[in-house]
Amino acid sequence: MDRFFWVTEDRDVAKHYSGDLNASHPWGLPGIKTCPGCGQTWSNAGHEYPCVDLNALPERASFEEPRAEPFHEFARLREQVRPWAPPGASLPPGTKFGPLMGTATGRFAPFIWLGDALMLMTREAFEHMQAQGVRGLLGCKAMLRFRQQSPHQELLELQVVPQGRLHRDCLPDDLPPPCTTCGRIGLHRPESPLLDAASLPTSVDLFRVGNFATMIIATDRFRDAVLTRGLEGIIFRELPTR
Repeated sequence: MDRFFWVTEDRDVAKHYSGDLNASHPWGLPGIKTCPGCGQTWSNAGHEYPCVDLNALPERASFEEPRAEPFHEFARLREQVRPWAPPGASLPPGTKFGPLMGTATGRFAPFIWLGDALMLMTREAFEHMQAQGVRGLLGCKAMLRFRQQSPHQELLELQVVPQGRLHRDCLPDDLPPPCTTCGRIGLHRPESPLLDAASLPTSVDLFRVGNFATMIIATDRFRDAVLTRGLEGIIFRELPTR
């Protein structure tokens, strides 16, 4: 039986590396301001597509400034960008596009985290994972200016697509249905996450939870490849399925 693991940053290991990263994606969908359906102003996290290049999009400047827009303007912009996005991507408010751009300094662990749910890897670690047969890894080179003059590491952001779902049994009984206008789900991460086995992908070894995209899930194959090389910067917590 396949096993699945919630992966997070190993902050104790990160303390032993000098790396510091200050970067962001060049484009993104705006948040929604006062949705006419639920009345909420909101934006999502965990939907990043660093391999999506919007330079050819005539209206790309409209995606450069983080802000909240009325729902009708958000919906218009979402349709503008949809042809560039992966097929089937849900594209909620706050979805980010393009390679990370910014500055970096110091030495990084094999796995690097920007915030709680954005994962990068060094080029060396990425190539090891591919050589171990890890399926579906898609890395995009982060466009970073290193401040030191000495040779520096090449960092890749992983494009981890939302797939699979949390099982209904770990969610509150009184959880309201998604907003019929904007799709917002007022969900807090459960203390004891449970994965819906029937919804989990079978062709990739790393994915986000579709209805809670800040959670990144790895398979046995991914975990074994990390442990084989002793790659640092990541913690695995096994999650049950139902």
